[in-house]
Amino acid sequence: MENNRIRVMSVFGTRPEAIKMAPLVLELQRHAEIESLVCITAQHREMLDSVMEQFGVTADYDLDIMSKGQDLTDITMRVLDKMRAVLREAKPDVVLVHGDTTTTFAGALAAFYEKIPVGHVEAGLRTFDRWSPFPEEMNRSLVGRIATLHFAPTASNEGNLKRESVIGDLYVTGNTVIDAMAYTVRGEQFTSPELNAIDFSGKRLIALTCHRRENYGEPMAQIFTAVAQLAKQNPDILIVYPVHLSPVVRDAAKQYLGGIENIHLIEPLDAMDMHRLMAKSFFVMTDSGGIQEEAPALGKPVLVLRRETERPEAVEAGTVKLAGTETDVILRLAQELLDSRDAYDAMAKAVNPYGDGHACPRIAQAILHHFGRGEAPAPFVPGSEQ
Repeated sequence: MENNRIRVMSVFGTRPEAIKMAPLVLELQRHAEIESLVCITAQHREMLDSVMEQFGVTADYDLDIMSKGQDLTDITMRVLDKMRAVLREAKPDVVLVHGDTTTTFAGALAAFYEKIPVGHVEAGLRTFDRWSPFPEEMNRSLVGRIATLHFAPTASNEGNLKRESVIGDLYVTGNTVIDAMAYTVRGEQFTSPELNAIDFSGKRLIALTCHRRENYGEPMAQIFTAVAQLAKQNPDILIVYPVHLSPVVRDAAKQYLGGIENIHLIEPLDAMDMHRLMAKSFFVMTDSGGIQEEAPALGKPVLVLRRETERPEAVEAGTVKLAGTETDVILRLAQELLDSRDAYDAMAKAVNPYGDGHACPRIAQAILHHFGRGEAPAPFVPGSEQ
């Protein structure tokens, strides 16, 4: 530790990671006992830079690994190779990684090779199916074996880690994405020209996202068939779908959803626009992980377009329903939310189990505690006053 300050390096490479790590970086900067460093891999360059700009976070190290046609092996090798030099130069006391991306796993492994402790933000999520979601389930499981500090969003996540007998300190913090929404949901004006061109008046808005690899092929065809039928059966709704950059997703979206009057296929959105779109929506349909936490914080029901979820707390709390990937089930559950006020209110008014907006201060306090600089933070408990 230089100058008796704890040198903390946050490593991330995708837009979802940046959204959840940026408020933590800002929190760490508030502590005089912590020197906060940021290393981005730019695994997804197009979507990362705008988040950094919106939060006012700058990178101390930019690995700039993105290349056309990269696969998981390419990403892993380039992160390992470039992180080695960064870690040897910066000499952090702890490396923070987030969630379950390939950057997360490779960044944690690089730190382990340099014998630097790893802190895992959003630790303990599990589907218990190594192939779904792929490669995320294996990434987060492996990071759980590497990490010394485990920041679990919920008590259930902590329970998963305890059952796996992970080594290190466990803290229940809530999810940092709820903290992020204090920055992103500001005002009603969009920055996206495509969104600003849409007439939302007199329509119930449904925000849609769909991009998971395990949904490629027949599952995505079933999902999009359900969405198309829902739009045609309900001319009073408006479905807005920011289409992922994957050519597989774009081709399927165009094939099944293109040309339907009340479906808008638009370009991917930055964090603020996506959160504002959800805030304006009636409900959300998604196969994303993070949106299962974000939308309930806005009081929006979520239909999860997957066969399983690593966020069972949301299902138990009633903020989300697992709709799967079969056309008939998706269509039935979506129509129920449109037709039944009781069904809608049961989801919209449920307590969000994922956070109270104070996850970042808890994580900062946990880091100080680990290095002998203070007491452990009180654990996050849903529905309680913190």
